[in-house]
Amino acid sequence: MTFTQMHERLRVELLRRIQRGTLSISLLSQQTGFGKSHLTNFLRSRRRLSLEGLDRLLAAQHLSAEDLVRLGARQNRVDEEEESESVPVVSHHTALFEPHIRPGAIEKMLSLPPETLGGLMERPVASRRLWHRFVAIRISRAAALPMEPLLFPDALVVIDRHYNSMIPYRIGRPNLYAVRGDGAHLSLRYVDYKATRLVLRPLSMAFPVELIEIGPESLPGQHIAGRAVLMINEV
Repeated sequence: MTFTQMHERLRVELLRRIQRGTLSISLLSQQTGFGKSHLTNFLRSRRRLSLEGLDRLLAAQHLSAEDLVRLGARQNRVDEEEESESVPVVSHHTALFEPHIRPGAIEKMLSLPPETLGGLMERPVASRRLWHRFVAIRISRAAALPMEPLLFPDALVVIDRHYNSMIPYRIGRPNLYAVRGDGAHLSLRYVDYKATRLVLRPLSMAFPVELIEIGPESLPGQHIAGRAVLMINEV
């Protein structure tokens, strides 16, 4: 890959993130120390960056040269998928901790009919407002059992990472959330917040209710990866 190709692939990826609402020129300026006009000229192909400048942008967006190589390989396929609506399938760790989804973290792209996710209301905690919004995770057999028959083993679940609020999405119906358990593992549960505790309720009565203590400086939404908005069970 040439230096020119690196520039172009990085430029396209940054524009993609801006268009999806997970990045802004102002935020990129804060992260890198570059002026907004300098970044605008780069994004509009009016100027090129030095090698040092390229490194600063890559570091700010948690990208590597290897990611840019993968971007080139994925570009045609991603463009085709965006004609529909596509969601990256990622690990639980990525869904929990990575604001921007690196190309190397994508296991595959899940294609959905157009407008499947359009118009969904969002209620993010402040720290998640600029995160990539929709991701999908796979649910193991052990993790699916407490939520059967809603979830089957190896189900794919699309998560809205811009909905971490305890406010019900629909009045009278509990929200189904992807909640952080031990380490980087996510559990799908109906969640309430009572007396400094998150109350995780399974669907199956054969499994216990779980409690997560919330520290005095923490918010409930910080323990929630997002609201489950779509479940695809493979049968």
